[in-house]
Amino acid sequence: SDKILNDLNNYDKALRNARNLKAPKKGISVFDFDDTLATTKSKIIVTMADGKVKEITPAEFAKLHSKLESEGATFDFSQFNEVIDGKPGPLAAKLKKAIDKFGNKDVFVLTARPAASEQAIYEFLKSQGLEFKRDNIIGLGNSTGEAKAQWLVSKAAEGYNDFYFADDAIANVKAVKDALGPLDIKSKIQQAKVRYSILSNEFNDIIEKNTGIAAFK
Repeated sequence: SDKILNDLNNYDKALRNARNLKAPKKGISVFDFDDTLATTKSKIIVTMADGKVKEITPAEFAKLHSKLESEGATFDFSQFNEVIDGKPGPLAAKLKKAIDKFGNKDVFVLTARPAASEQAIYEFLKSQGLEFKRDNIIGLGNSTGEAKAQWLVSKAAEGYNDFYFADDAIANVKAVKDALGPLDIKSKIQQAKVRYSILSNEFNDIIEKNTGIAAFK
């Protein structure tokens, strides 16, 4: 198919770029959205083949999309195209510091959400002080790690040779490592996790509101 040929061409270009010892350093930072840069209450409505309807979270969608689709499920992304009750995720503060220091030219959001969600994601991130280039927010409409890996290979084909990638889903992290590894280019790939200290601080605030004991204590 055209997609397979395009993927092979990208990989070939990426290999040629990686072998060019005179290539200047060209860095790129790529972040997942859900549970990496933000937490939200957006859900995907799933209708199973037998007519049963249920809602799943973005994290569940990332894990179960292929399985559910193979079972004949259909998906309603009306909520998934919005950012509902969004809050900063575990890497939001780190990213803001990086953008403030280095700018946003080569910083991307790469999400399994559909392309229709890109504007809502852009507006939410902007409200959090994360000023992205609008064109650098990419909604793949595909939950597989392979889809994210192939997109990153396409950027290697464009000449990027120093990668940072962060995603909360371990399957996506592994797929990207597997794809970039043979290219022998510099990369740092990390799984985004909510730090215990964040949860602890929120819990302390709840205690303060209910008991009067100061949160810092």
